Amino acid sequence: MSSAAKFWNRFADRYAARPIKDVAAYEALLADAAARLGAGDRVLEIGCGTGGTAIRLAEGVQQYVATDFSAEMVRIATAKPAPPNLRFLLAEAGALPEGGPFDVICAFNVLHLVDDLPGLLHRLRGGLAPNGLLICKTWCFGDLPLRFRLLFRALRLVKLFPPARFLTQAELHQTLQSAGFAIEATRVFGARAQNPYVVAR
Repeated sequence: MSSAAKFWNRFADRYAARPIKDVAAYEALLADAAARLGAGDRVLEIGCGTGGTAIRLAEGVQQYVATDFSAEMVRIATAKPAPPNLRFLLAEAGALPEGGPFDVICAFNVLHLVDDLPGLLHRLRGGLAPNGLLICKTWCFGDLPLRFRLLFRALRLVKLFPPARFLTQAELHQTLQSAGFAIEATRVFGARAQNPYVVAR
């Protein structure tokens, strides 16, 4: 089991109990993502956490598969009422479950948690249908002021912060483009510019 999975298994219940901090920003993100999905789409979400976003977005598509590498996150997600076209699976971020190729892959707040981001993006691109979309929202901790970066590194040493890459937004865009994605839109929902939402084809 990876160190990231161990961290999220330990914090899953606390994460599930935590209220959404900026409801308006979250609803705006959902609206934008939903507008990019079609009724006949097959969608994969990696790093689905406790499943709230998957449950909301699955209502407008043909098939939605949501995966997470934390067994505790998947346990919480599967206990929630969900549309019949939605499946939750325990899987590593780079695993491509049955049901593909997918028209859309969603990756909300997970790309900064993987060890091999270029390799992951290459696998995700291979799991997309021609002209398919990757919709992601990624913490770019490398763009934070130095004091926050030092704080997060200190918290990680005492296991109060997950293992994470300190990406910058420029590095994220470059890595996406190097993996063969064309960036179509970049937005920020809410006040945190270091957590950009990117749509790439």
